[in-house]
Amino acid sequence: MKNLKERLGAGQTLLGCFLNLGSSLTAEMVGKAGFDFVVIDIEHGSGTEANILHQLQALEHTAAAAVIRVESHERQRAHRVLDLGAHGIMFPRVNSAAEARACVAALRYPPLGVRGVASMNRACEFGVSFRRYVEASKDVLLGVLQIETAEALDNVEEIAAVDGADVLFIGPLDLSMSLGILGEFDHPRFQAALERTAAAAARHGKATGVLMPKPDDFARYHGLGFRFLACGSDGAMVNNAARTLAQNLIQQRRQRTGAS
Repeated sequence: MKNLKERLGAGQTLLGCFLNLGSSLTAEMVGKAGFDFVVIDIEHGSGTEANILHQLQALEHTAAAAVIRVESHERQRAHRVLDLGAHGIMFPRVNSAAEARACVAALRYPPLGVRGVASMNRACEFGVSFRRYVEASKDVLLGVLQIETAEALDNVEEIAAVDGADVLFIGPLDLSMSLGILGEFDHPRFQAALERTAAAAARHGKATGVLMPKPDDFARYHGLGFRFLACGSDGAMVNNAARTLAQNLIQQRRQRTGAS
């Protein structure tokens, strides 16, 4: 199993990309591009749980580990995609230590958690490696908890202290909206939120992550101690490339024919 948790524990900086189209083809393209991880998004993405299997299969022969962003910390949302072979779960809008503990419990088998136990699934090779998978899962499966509200910031120290809260991940749009500064990522309050989250994570031996608005932001976030860095999505890349190509051709047509 691709072990992001081990790599973060060794101090590595990991780079990722979101997948929001529900497409196994774009998943494979992104996986082969060289990213360390992808986030298959079923909170805001157009795909559903039904699309996850094919995306995981497409990513299998790439170096990218698969983290699934689920809709909530309910255990059913987590264990369904874990059984399919996810390497970690991203939980949105975690506002308290109690919610953080619920997220971690959904990742872990009893007695450490509440994950349902089944052996005939893809994650454990349909029973072949069941016991080995169960024993290794606590040390391998990555728990990514999103800090997206002012309430989460107030409780970030307690959230970071939860065992299994491996990555505190800033959701920049949600957090900036909660702070009343939507999209103002250079605002002092947003900067303070970044620093506060990174400091709390560091005190408890956890990693900090963020969805960077643009790749040029890498130095800024890395300098703050962020080591789980995502940028872009398959949907954004297709959209941007299509618009750039179309505008290029439209401009050339206008220059030669005068037509808009």
